[in-house]
Amino acid sequence: MLSVNQFRANLKQYVDQAVDNHEPLQVSRKNGEAFVVMSLEDYEREQETLYVLGNASLMKQIEESLQTYGKSKGYAPSADELDLDGSK
Repeated sequence: MLSVNQFRANLKQYVDQAVDNHEPLQVSRKNGEAFVVMSLEDYEREQETLYVLGNASLMKQIEESLQTYGKSKGYAPSADELDLDGSK
């Protein structure tokens, strides 16, 4: 965890690090409060994950999918559907 003074002194370096490494950066203030710096891409991914985890219907679909997959009884696409590059 960085102090806000360290963060301020090297703002560009730390922001680049958080964005390039896809790792949130924790920064603490003098009063003990902290904040996080992360890329917009990572933030949006976190929000999507929270949405899915909080949606009972989606979680049920995922669970059913996992059970089907485990039994090898899921949907099997045709050869044409697998031909994504259109070579046929």
